[in-house]
Amino acid sequence: MPVHFNFGQFQKMTTLDGDNVWAYILDRNADRIGVKRRKPALENLEKIFNATFRLANDVGFRAMTLRDLCRETGLSMGGLYGYIAGKDQLAEMIEDVVRYASTQIPRLSEDVAGPADRLEALIRSSIYLSEILQPWFYFVYMDSRVLQPAQRSMAKESELYVQRALMEIIEASGPPAGSSADLLAAHLLAQIQDWYVKRWKYRAAKVDVDMFADSTVRLVRSILGDAGGAQA
Repeated sequence: MPVHFNFGQFQKMTTLDGDNVWAYILDRNADRIGVKRRKPALENLEKIFNATFRLANDVGFRAMTLRDLCRETGLSMGGLYGYIAGKDQLAEMIEDVVRYASTQIPRLSEDVAGPADRLEALIRSSIYLSEILQPWFYFVYMDSRVLQPAQRSMAKESELYVQRALMEIIEASGPPAGSSADLLAAHLLAQIQDWYVKRWKYRAAKVDVDMFADSTVRLVRSILGDAGGAQA
């Protein structure tokens, strides 16, 4: 992976995107999804999850009913049960996608030499993947309380997984005197999360994903005393 890459280049490198996520869900849950014809199954999974995200934003996931989901997707209740047994399973499947994506992020930058450059690659990968899967990351961030306790714990661990990866690279870079690598990683993760949680703010300011990533990288390199490799 190159050190400096933009969103378009990242889309060509990542193994999980907005299109093949449906195949991931279908294959991951093959034993629970009753529909075996692949093409209609993929199409209906896309309808179900996109409708879920819309309803979760409009009325809240807790208030959303399966009948709401049927009305939004055009599927019958029996057709819907061919894919999910209920809302808990739906939320679990969303969390699973985010967990898988979160564990893949640090691996994308493993072969980048030098901690400062590896940190940049990790930052860009985190921001760009959350751009591709924004509704999924937003749902888990905002609605993790609806998850079952086991899934809620796994969602928290996914977040800490990325934070630990950031912390380890910051430690290798040598954080400023008196600074905590763990706390700097937590601040950085919060900055990354701001991108997919408060999109309205950046949309109003006409800030696109590359501008946000470039700014975050410059900020971090300046704090760590290695701004030389950042993009202008």
